Amino acid sequence: MNEPANASLLGRLGGWFSPAASADIAAATSAALRSDRFRLEREGEWKRLEAIVSRIERGRLRGVSDEDLLALPALYRTAVSSLAVARETSLDAETLLWLEGLTRRAWFIVYGPRAGLGDWLLRFFGGGWGASVRALRSEILIALALMVAGTIVGWLLVASDPDWYYALIPGGMADARVPGASRAVLLRTLFGQQDQHGLAVFAAALFSNNAQVAILAFALGFAFGLPSALLLIQNTTMLGALLWLYHGQGLTLEIIGWLSVHGTTELYAILLAGAAGLHIGRAMAFPGEASVLDAAAAAGRRSAQVMVGVVLMLIVAGLLEGFARQLIDNTAGRLIVGTFMLVLWTVYFFVWRGAGKSA
Repeated sequence: MNEPANASLLGRLGGWFSPAASADIAAATSAALRSDRFRLEREGEWKRLEAIVSRIERGRLRGVSDEDLLALPALYRTAVSSLAVARETSLDAETLLWLEGLTRRAWFIVYGPRAGLGDWLLRFFGGGWGASVRALRSEILIALALMVAGTIVGWLLVASDPDWYYALIPGGMADARVPGASRAVLLRTLFGQQDQHGLAVFAAALFSNNAQVAILAFALGFAFGLPSALLLIQNTTMLGALLWLYHGQGLTLEIIGWLSVHGTTELYAILLAGAAGLHIGRAMAFPGEASVLDAAAAAGRRSAQVMVGVVLMLIVAGLLEGFARQLIDNTAGRLIVGTFMLVLWTVYFFVWRGAGKSA
């Protein structure tokens, strides 16, 4: 009864010493030896890289020698190359995981951000934002021309046919502000409305519309800037229609004062957003010696920094709209606030240089 078991045992023992099995064992042994040799040849550099990274992570940069700092990029690239080779070999899993973690940590030291949020904000407000805006000077002039043209077009359309007013001004924003409204009715929409909701609704709708236009004007810039240009024109036709309505009742200065409190900041933000979209579109249409992708990427970085500031400007406009305009119930005071904000933004962007550089 023991003969089958003995035969099976003898078969297994024979298989271990067969030529095929011997070849497998030799191959496994050779791979292990190569893996050990691979690790031993490079382990010194890995350990050195880990020591440098650990010191820097602990904030002990002064404890790192100049020689180690100069060697850091080369050590990182060597570790990444070793990791690529190790993934294709039989390097043990524990060492492989350690090497992956080391290269990730080293990447943040070599290529990661060099400053914290506080330093970034200091550079941004200390001149970086303004430098990016100045880099869009040509596009800003184009956007300004489009906005002025849109305002004129809106005025002329409703002047030729008042029915255009209802096409240009959304129904939810019109309320009493419609063609044919008396001077007294229009005057009541500008003054003495602090405790009523009609003015707040109109102002909120206007702000929401302008914020959407600003974001879309930038986001659609990749289509060679054409949608951005059309949005700037379309949005300011509404402004032209509104100015026409109040001008017809001799309230031109009053409506300008009412709009200027927040409008100089809000329209400035739209201007910059439109210019940012045009900047991306122009970079894609006329990349110069660079490739289209490279030109668009460079323009996108600069425009994105401008748009961060645009969002902040829209927040400031919202605060002015919600508080300053409600507290100031006379045209002269409103014009002073609006003019002050217009001069403030212009000086900040184009006169004061600071120390920042554009992206």
